[in-house]
Amino acid sequence: MRRVPPDMFRFTTGDRADLYGAILHAFGAANERLETALGLDEVRGRLRTVGWLNAIADDDLHDALKKLKSWGLLDVIQNHAENYRTAEEYERRNLQYSLTRRGEAAFAGVQHALSVLATTGALQTAVLEAITDRLDKLYVLAGDPASSDRRIFSTLQELEGHLEALLDNTKAFNGELQRLLRAEGADLTVFREVKAATVAYLREFLVNLDQRGHGVAAAVARVEERGISVLHERALRGAELPPVAGEDPGAAWLERRRARWAGLQAWFLPPDGGRPRVDQLHDVARRAIVSLLQVLDRINESRRRSSSAVQDFRELARWFAAAPGHEDLHRLWTVAFGLGSARHAHLAHSDPELVTTSQAWAEASPVEVSALLRTSGRTERFARTGKVRDVAAIKAARAERARQERVELQEAWRALRTEGPLRLSDFGELDDGAFDRLLDLLGRALSTRPDGSGVRRAGTGDGRVEIALSPAADGRMAVLRTPKGVLRGPDYIVHIETAAGAGQAVTWASRKEAAG
Repeated sequence: MRRVPPDMFRFTTGDRADLYGAILHAFGAANERLETALGLDEVRGRLRTVGWLNAIADDDLHDALKKLKSWGLLDVIQNHAENYRTAEEYERRNLQYSLTRRGEAAFAGVQHALSVLATTGALQTAVLEAITDRLDKLYVLAGDPASSDRRIFSTLQELEGHLEALLDNTKAFNGELQRLLRAEGADLTVFREVKAATVAYLREFLVNLDQRGHGVAAAVARVEERGISVLHERALRGAELPPVAGEDPGAAWLERRRARWAGLQAWFLPPDGGRPRVDQLHDVARRAIVSLLQVLDRINESRRRSSSAVQDFRELARWFAAAPGHEDLHRLWTVAFGLGSARHAHLAHSDPELVTTSQAWAEASPVEVSALLRTSGRTERFARTGKVRDVAAIKAARAERARQERVELQEAWRALRTEGPLRLSDFGELDDGAFDRLLDLLGRALSTRPDGSGVRRAGTGDGRVEIALSPAADGRMAVLRTPKGVLRGPDYIVHIETAAGAGQAVTWASRKEAAG
């Protein structure tokens, strides 16, 4: 893909983008009237015709034209064929401006971009019929030696135009279709109507799509029997290309025709026997119909379905929050769930003769209800007291295990304590307990933010051990060996302090001195 010149679309940005765009639009409108050069007054007049109604001074217009010229979009020439009566007239009418090739391309690109933004695409079966009709006409013209090369050229141009319209409309429609499938948050009524109309549109397009696609493929095969290269050569003669300096434009023209014909084959009759793209379009339309119908079903189901259990519980929670008193909360609970316990109904008064059977519960004296009844569903049962187990041995074992764990922990902290900063690699080899404690300290330190000097500080939950961690300047790697394996990582500068007495601690620095 050729690179676009860097300043080609600079006129679309900035504070004066509207003025630059209006000027190029004015030159584009002049080109349609076969006016290739415009003076200052003519540019001002053309600006009014394209909708620029703001007042603009001559200096500002000169600056805008000069800027467009610096970007290579306009060319300036002197008008030597004009007669000037005054110096002021010479200043205003001497210079004339015209679009360069780059300016024409930039204006055409912006126009095409705006048209793409405005279009929605369409699936038109009439385009397939038009493609078949143009192919049949090419088949007849190619078989008649007396036919005009100009007619072959015009028919081929019409065929390529229909193919390009099919591709552009299909791509645009497919993009809009996928955006419709992903659309969220729209008005449900409008959303449902649009999707229902889209389903009907797709169904109508799919009617006889296979038949039309096979018809185009058969027409392509018939034209290829006549010889595509011969057809393109005759179309080239009918094109009557103007002579240009340099290379022959016919070779590039033929190459573009071959590329267009290859695109037509890929869509309807691939030369390698593969699946044509028109079948893929068929699949995309069918999948879109299924997806749209599923979305419509969900929308309809959501409208028919009553409120969900989640919504019911949320509404009930709002009622509970708004209840004025404690008794109201109980009444609301009874009405909502009806789960009031009645397991105490079998209990009787201590003297049943004092309470008649016809007396209401609310008027009768209360009955003692065991708290165990509500929690476990059983009342108290008085039986022989269970035998108390002798747990002295268990307590002694637990105490011994706790003492051993404290000793191991203290030994690990003593082994890790440092009298001053040292490298992580100086620890060398550690047992499992000390290694686990060191990893815990390193993890705590690395999870904190460094201070202004780059040091990370952390401590244990009981505050007995603190660590200061800072990166080494040389970037060395540390290797720690344990009975379970080897750990490699950055060689940090470590300083570990404990709350124990410094004279009773065994440090790595003192061990190294003793070993030395």
